[in-house]
Amino acid sequence: MSFQSMILSGRGVTAVLGPTNTGKTHYAIERMIAHDSGVIGLPLRLLAREVYTRLVEKVGHHNVALITGEEKIAPHRARYSVCTVEAMPRETTASFVAIDEVQLAGDLERGHIFTDRILHLRGRGETLLLGAATMRPILEYLLPGITVVERPRMSQLLYAGSKKITRLPNRSAIVAFSADEVYAIAELIRRQRGGAAVVLGALSPRTRNAQVALYQEGDVDYLVATDAIGMGLNLDVDHVAFAQDRKFDGYQYRNLNPAELAQVAGRAGRHVRDGTFGVTGRVDPFDEDLVHRIESHEFDPVRVLQWRSKALDFSSLKALRKSLEAAPAVSGLARALPAVDQQALEHLTRYPEIVDVATASERVEKLWEACALPDYRRITPAQHADLISTIYADLVRHGTVNEDFMAEQVRRADHTDGEIDTLSARIAQIRTWTYVSNRPGWLADPTHWQEKTREIEDRLSDALHERLTKRFVDRRTSVLMKRLRENAMLEAEISVNGDVFVEGHHVGQLAGFRFTLAAGSEGTDAKAVQGAAHKALALEFEARAARLHAAGNGDLALSSDGLVRWLGDPVARLTASDHVMRPRVILLADEQLQANAREHVLARIERFVNHHISTVLKPLDDISRAEDLEGLAKGLAFQIVENLGVLFRRDVAEEVKSLDQESRASIRRYGVRFGAYHIFLPALLKPAPAELITLLWALKNDGLDKPGYGELIPMLAAGRTSVVTDPSFERTFYKLAGFRFLGKRAVRIDILERLADLIRPLLQWKPGTSPRPDGAYDGRRFVATTSMLSILGATPDDMEEILKGLGYRADAVTAEEAAAFLASQNGETAPAEEAGASVADAGSVEAEAADAPTAETEATGTAAAEAPAAPAAETEAADTAAAETQAAPAGDDAAAPAEPEAPAEAKPVLLWRPGTRQDNQRQGGR
Repeated sequence: MSFQSMILSGRGVTAVLGPTNTGKTHYAIERMIAHDSGVIGLPLRLLAREVYTRLVEKVGHHNVALITGEEKIAPHRARYSVCTVEAMPRETTASFVAIDEVQLAGDLERGHIFTDRILHLRGRGETLLLGAATMRPILEYLLPGITVVERPRMSQLLYAGSKKITRLPNRSAIVAFSADEVYAIAELIRRQRGGAAVVLGALSPRTRNAQVALYQEGDVDYLVATDAIGMGLNLDVDHVAFAQDRKFDGYQYRNLNPAELAQVAGRAGRHVRDGTFGVTGRVDPFDEDLVHRIESHEFDPVRVLQWRSKALDFSSLKALRKSLEAAPAVSGLARALPAVDQQALEHLTRYPEIVDVATASERVEKLWEACALPDYRRITPAQHADLISTIYADLVRHGTVNEDFMAEQVRRADHTDGEIDTLSARIAQIRTWTYVSNRPGWLADPTHWQEKTREIEDRLSDALHERLTKRFVDRRTSVLMKRLRENAMLEAEISVNGDVFVEGHHVGQLAGFRFTLAAGSEGTDAKAVQGAAHKALALEFEARAARLHAAGNGDLALSSDGLVRWLGDPVARLTASDHVMRPRVILLADEQLQANAREHVLARIERFVNHHISTVLKPLDDISRAEDLEGLAKGLAFQIVENLGVLFRRDVAEEVKSLDQESRASIRRYGVRFGAYHIFLPALLKPAPAELITLLWALKNDGLDKPGYGELIPMLAAGRTSVVTDPSFERTFYKLAGFRFLGKRAVRIDILERLADLIRPLLQWKPGTSPRPDGAYDGRRFVATTSMLSILGATPDDMEEILKGLGYRADAVTAEEAAAFLASQNGETAPAEEAGASVADAGSVEAEAADAPTAETEATGTAAAEAPAAPAAETEAADTAAAETQAAPAGDDAAAPAEPEAPAEAKPVLLWRPGTRQDNQRQGGR
C-alpha cells in the first residue's frame, strides 16, 4: 500500500489545537451550526450527550441526532449528528465534520479508531480536528496542507504544591484512577467537609450529569473524578489535585506523562479566571521541570499514531485475521495492539461451532460486526467471547437475537436495589443490551428493546445517583454551606417537641433551655448551624422563660437525680448548701437565655423547690421554723431537723429524760412521736417524703452515686416492714428511708415501735397475777412470740439479731427448766400437764413461728396507708427457718422408720431482758 493511496490531503482540514479550557469544543459547535449539516465525534458518550444538549438548545431537537453505541436519537430529517468517535460514519455527505480530542489517536486501546477518522473522514465544506498542541507535527506530516490554529489559554495555570485532602480549597477536583480510590476519597471528604460529587467514565450520562449538577449548583464544593474530567467537561473548578499519578491504560500500570497531567490539570480555571493544580494524598510533589512544562504547556510532540487497516478481507476467517495484522506503510503510524474486538475474534476462531458456520464472506463480516460488542462489564476476554458466540449463533441461525434470551438478560439487570457496586454492575450489563438493541438488524423489534433498555438504564442511573449522593454527600451540610456561600439568612424553626430545624434540616434538639447539636454536626458548618439555630433560640428562650415564669407548680417536678424538670425537660439541678433543707438551685441554660429572663427563671424554680420541700416535708419544715419551742425542747427539735426526722432514743436519752411534760407536749404538737427506740416524725415514713429526704442528704454528702441510692424507696412504697440488708449499700440510706439497720435485716422504724408495744406488757407482768400474757416469763424476761415474728416478717434467727440490736440480751435455759419455772409460778391452780404444755409452748416458739405464715402484717403507720396490700415476707428466710426446725412427732399411724433415729438435741429457750449499760458497753454501742 503506497503512501499516497493511504493518506488523504490536508486541504480543507483545520486543526484547532491548544490546552484544556481554551474553548475548542465551543468553537466547533459554532462552526457546525454555520453549515447546513454536520457531524461531530467525541471521545466519550457522556461528552456526546453534553454537546447534543447544547446543540438542541441552539437549533431544536428535531434538527439534531445523537448516535452512540448504546443510544440512537435520530429525527427523520436531522441536519446535525453528534456521535462517539466509534459511532461516526465511515463516509458522510455532511458539509461539516469535527473530531474532538484527536490526541487520543496515540492511545494504545482506542487510538486506531481516532486515526482512521482523522485520516479518512471529511466534510464537504469544512473539517475540524480539535486537540492538544502536541499533535501539530504529526498532523502536518500525515496531512500535508492542513491549516493549524493554536488557541492560547486565556488564564494562568499555577502549581499550588501539596495539600492534605481535608485542607484542599473549595471548588476543588480531586483526581484518582480507580473507582475504589475515588470512593475512598469521597467518603473522607463527606466526613470532613460535608460531601463530594463523583465522576467516573463508567457512569451513565444520566448519573454523571446528576453528580456534576451537585457540584455545579454548589450543593457540594468538591468533585472526585477519574481523568474523564480532562476531556470536554465544562466545570467550575478552581483547583485540581492529583491523588494518584499512575493508571492502568488497558495493558499496564504506568505513570501519566506530562501532557496527560496537563490535560487534567487544565480543567482548573475558566476563561480568564486563573486556576491552580497540585498533589494530595500519597502523591509526591511534582518536580520543577514537570511544573514548568504544565504551567507553560510545553510537551513532547506526539510522534506516532495507532493504526489498524480499514481494508479488511472478509473472504475467510484466516483472511480477516491476516488483514487485521497488516502493518502501516509509512512512518508516524504504528500497528495497534489487538483491541477488544480483535481479542474476541482470536478466541472465537478456536470455537469449532464458529469455524463451521463462518465460511461465507457475509458470515465472516457478521462475526466481525458481533465482535465489535464493547466489553462494558470488564470481564475476561474468554467470557466476553462466549457472549458474542451466543449472539452470533442466533444471528446466523435465525437472523436476529433470540427474544427470550434477550428478555432474560434484560430482566436480570432490571433491579434498582443494592449498593453502588451492584448498581454499577447492572448498568454495565444493561449497556451491553442497549448496544445490541441499537445494532441494525439484530432484533426483530428493536424499537421495543431500545425503549425498554433505555428505561431500565435511566432507573438504574437514578438509583445509582441516589446511592452515590446518600453515601458521599451530607445533604444537610451541603444545603447549609450553599446558603452560607450565598450570604443568605439561614431560616431556623423549632417544633413543639423541641426539634430544631435550619433550612428544613434537623440540626439538634432543644430541651428546656439547652440546645444540643445533632450527631454528626461537627463538620465545617457546625458554627454556622449553631449561629443560625441560636438566632432562633434567642426568641424561643425568651418565650419559654415567660411561660415557665407563669407556670404552675404542677408543670415542674423534682426527680430523684436532683434535676428539676419543666414539662419533662431538665431546667435546673440541685446542689448542697449550708442548710440541708435549703439546697442551692443551678440553672441549666445556654448563654442565649439573657440576664433578665435568666433571673426570672431561676427565681421561679427556687420558689418551686422551696414550696416542694416545705410541702412534702411539712412536719420537718414546721418544726424547723417553730418559734414556740424553748430550752431543751428547741434543742431536741434542732437535732430532729438535722437528722432529717429520726433520732435513736438512746442517743438523746438524757435530753428526753430532762424534758418536762409541757415540753414534751409542745414537741408532740408538731407530729413528733416519742417511741421506745426512736424519736421520730411518723408522717415522714411515706415514700414521697422518704425519697426527698434521701435526696437532700445525698446532695449534702455527695451520695447520689453511692451504692444503694434510690433502691430502698420502692420497698417502702410496697409496704415492706423489713428487708434483707445489702452489705454494699450505704447504711445511712436505710435510716433515711425509715428503716433501722439491725444485723441481716433492716426493720421499719414504726414497726419496731409496734414491737416495743408487744414487749412492754410482757415486762410489766407481775408473777402470780393472771392471766399471764403469751410470751411473759418472770416479769423481767420474755420469750419471742409468733406475733413478734409476724409483724417483722422475720425468722427466729433474724429475731435474735434484731433484739440484740435493740439492746436486749438473752439468757438460755433448757425447755425442762422453763417448764418447771412456769409450773412453780402457776402453783396448784394449773395441772402439771398444763404447766408442761405452757413450757413446751414457750420452748417451741421457734417451731411455731416457722410453721406459721410469714406474711407481713399491714403496717398501721402512714406508710401502710399508701401501700394497703402488704406483700408476703421474705419466704426464703422463713423456709430456711422451717427447714431448721424439728418437725412435730408423727402420729401413731405413721410408718415406723427402718432404724430408730437418735432424738435431736433440744434447742434452748431464750429468755430476753433489757440490756444493762455494761452489756451495751461490751457490745460496743449500737
